[in-house]
Amino acid sequence: MFVLAIGLVLVSQASEDKKVIDHVPSLIAETPLEGRMLAMKMASNTLGAIQPDPAIKLAVRLIYQGDPQLLLYSAERVAMEFKIIAIANDYWR
Repeated sequence: MFVLAIGLVLVSQASEDKKVIDHVPSLIAETPLEGRMLAMKMASNTLGAIQPDPAIKLAVRLIYQGDPQLLLYSAERVAMEFKIIAIANDYWR
């Protein structure tokens, strides 16, 4: 199976026909706070698409929750998503 994550739109090409779920139909947010919440959702859903197994996600969470550097990487991922949303919203001007 080939899986490609683009933003939060999961594109899956497999022998069986799977439904694609668009978790983020729009990057438009009314406020910067809404944009930040959307960025957090996008980062979380991207990671969920990459690793869908709940047991593995829990095991990894137990590792990174005690490692400040790994937590900073998570924050950087959210910041990257927020930058995309801010640009799409013309920085809420």
